[in-house]
Amino acid sequence: MEFHPQPRGGAPKPWAFPAPERSRLANGLTLLTSHRPGQQVVAVEVNLVAPLEAEPEGLDGVATIMARALSEGTDKYTAEEFAAELERCGATLDAHADHPGVRVSLEVPASRLPRALGLLADALRAPAFPDSEIERLVRNRLDEIPHELANPARRAAMALSKELFPATSRMSRPRQGTEETVARIDAAAVRAFYDAHVRPATGTAVIVGDFTGVDLDAALADTLGAWTGSTAEPWKPSPVVADDTGRVVIVDRPGAVQTQLLIGRIGADRHDQVWPAQVLGTYCLGGTLTSRLDRVLREEKGYTYGVRSFGQVLRSTAPSSPEGATGAALLAISGSVDTASTGPALQDLWTVLRTLAAEGLTDAERDVAVQNLVGVAPLKYETAAAVAGTLADQVEQQLPDDYQAQLYVRLAETGTVEATAAVVNAFPVDRLVTVLVGDAAQIAEPVKALGIGEATVVSG
Repeated sequence: MEFHPQPRGGAPKPWAFPAPERSRLANGLTLLTSHRPGQQVVAVEVNLVAPLEAEPEGLDGVATIMARALSEGTDKYTAEEFAAELERCGATLDAHADHPGVRVSLEVPASRLPRALGLLADALRAPAFPDSEIERLVRNRLDEIPHELANPARRAAMALSKELFPATSRMSRPRQGTEETVARIDAAAVRAFYDAHVRPATGTAVIVGDFTGVDLDAALADTLGAWTGSTAEPWKPSPVVADDTGRVVIVDRPGAVQTQLLIGRIGADRHDQVWPAQVLGTYCLGGTLTSRLDRVLREEKGYTYGVRSFGQVLRSTAPSSPEGATGAALLAISGSVDTASTGPALQDLWTVLRTLAAEGLTDAERDVAVQNLVGVAPLKYETAAAVAGTLADQVEQQLPDDYQAQLYVRLAETGTVEATAAVVNAFPVDRLVTVLVGDAAQIAEPVKALGIGEATVVSG
């Protein structure tokens, strides 16, 4: 019997995060384009400098309502007609608001890109903001809020933000507003926010995909290039102030069979040189099923289905910007455990952090983390949407266009000692704010006995 030789893997192809081309339209709109052969679904991301901090006092959530209303009719189409036109293009259009600003996302087959860009331009240039649609969006948002409050993970995030930031800071309050503030929003408020902050001169459009056969320059000039607006200076963010004094907040949910954990503080953002090492160390701590937290809390003790540590940029500005470095990232550990295990799980979690500080990471942990973070990058960025989203994040955080490519280089170069120092500094055992959403009658006393900070019980 003749056997064919076993196939052998070929030599790995060199890969780097796609470098975009940067240009500007006559109306001031900044463009980042990246031609990706074979990507027949084109992704467009538009960054608008309309941050939550700019919302008028008492109108938290107006940025979210405005973002949702961009696709609810224009000077040419009703809401229903606009939706039908998007459908004819095979396109999807979404928008959301966050602390840095509003993000509008479009995906469309490359062959229909010019038409879809025209619809996107109409939504940005001349949204109708009809009273009836704004009222509907406000009602929808009010209906969402009770469901968010009932979700333990969402409730924990709200409580942590309230604890970390002063009451005067927009970051201390829910991103999409409260029942009280959303109920005040009307079409006039949405229009005023739009007029004050949405303009091409301070916006950026990221376009990624296969442009073969598409006259992209002409399409952009005829669509987004026709958008006009004032050249006023963008909003200047205030510095981020946070209090990470070690303490515990228990959001009482009588009868809860699980406790939601969210433990965090504010730390370095992507402009800080420590960010790559912080990413690597945080991944070793709790980035995957084989990380330290899961090995102890899930595999050894069986307290949880999984606990994760992560760093999430809230807002980031370049040190060289007029307002200086005003950014911050949320460094957090999140998961859930059964109610009876809340005290023991927290005790073991703190033991993991103390052991990490005393003994450091191992070379094996560092190597696996690098392999997972760097090795999977080509798969992570297979789609145009993934590339466009990352480029838009870089714009939003005032990072250079080659930041992501350089990040992978720096991750690969980061040693075990450096990663250890970064993660230990990111999660100091005496400066963590712990939020627990669960049954206070059962978990308060065991948690207080741990001595990880003064404990307060609030209603759920």
